[in-house]
Amino acid sequence: MARIKGGVNAKKRHNRVLKLAKGYYAARSKQYRVAKQSVMRALTAQFAGRKQRKRDFRKLWITRINAACRMNGLSYSKFMHGLKVADININRKMLAEMAVNDKEGFAALAEIAKSKLA
Repeated sequence: MARIKGGVNAKKRHNRVLKLAKGYYAARSKQYRVAKQSVMRALTAQFAGRKQRKRDFRKLWITRINAACRMNGLSYSKFMHGLKVADININRKMLAEMAVNDKEGFAALAEIAKSKLA
């Protein structure tokens, strides 16, 4: 059986990594060894960033809901508890959207939450 050399596959692998490293500074975009390290680090940070973004948005939604609740005479936790008791299931993203764009609708929800707490 003839020997198969790995040059073509190695070149393909190197090019794949170097393509991902396009735009990096100096050796990070030119040399395979350095580029591979940079790309691995970047992909790890990218993965972590996707998780962080979800946390950041949830924090933003809660802040907006809390501000709107306080304008309606409630704290965030009492508002959320009131909605839970009233069996109203609206996620925080939609509540935050209502707090910003539909103040009357949010005020109605706040009144329902208040009545269920009393």
